[in-house]
Amino acid sequence: MKDKNNRESGQAKPSGKTDWKPGNMLYPVPAVMVSCMRQGEKPNIITIAWAGTICSSPAMLSISIRRERYSYDIIKETGEFALNLVTADLVRAADYCGVKSGRDVDKFADMKLTPCSLTNIGVPGIAESPVILSCKVTEIKPLGSHDLFLAEVVGVTVDNQYMDEQNKFHLNQSKLVTYSHGEYFELGKKVGTFGYSVRKSDKKSKDRRKRK
Repeated sequence: MKDKNNRESGQAKPSGKTDWKPGNMLYPVPAVMVSCMRQGEKPNIITIAWAGTICSSPAMLSISIRRERYSYDIIKETGEFALNLVTADLVRAADYCGVKSGRDVDKFADMKLTPCSLTNIGVPGIAESPVILSCKVTEIKPLGSHDLFLAEVVGVTVDNQYMDEQNKFHLNQSKLVTYSHGEYFELGKKVGTFGYSVRKSDKKSKDRRKRK
């Protein structure tokens, strides 16, 4: 009865583990809007949750796309796309661009998004995004339900409103969004910085210097 009540109320079981069949449960992931365009045609946007960094030098990333998606053939033929990071202000547009097809609608127009020219590729970015990564496809790997597009980042365009007087870019002030198990979340409280677990505290360093 207790287990039944927990399920009905949506509460998790108090302890233990449950085994499920294999599936994609690596969450949260970045929600990104990928823009693409054939020469002479209107630009399109596809929202992708399966995107990630794969190499730092050269800078490379990957996106996974189902072959039946409208953007698949565009990106495969042109070999280019722009990856646009999503903020809280862009969540509705990102969701719309993930469920509507470019075969039927003009997503830029419908969501009142602004195409912007990029230096290194012939694909427009989304001006409202804080960071736009210009990408050129290097390899396409057929996997199963999705094909994996490996791409080199050939340019990065950032919004000046997040730059300070010292020319430092404050990306985390842009209200970035993640996607987790069917829901969108705005990034919240910082809980650490890279290397903090092994970094000597300032107080200990000062005390050590005093003793010397």
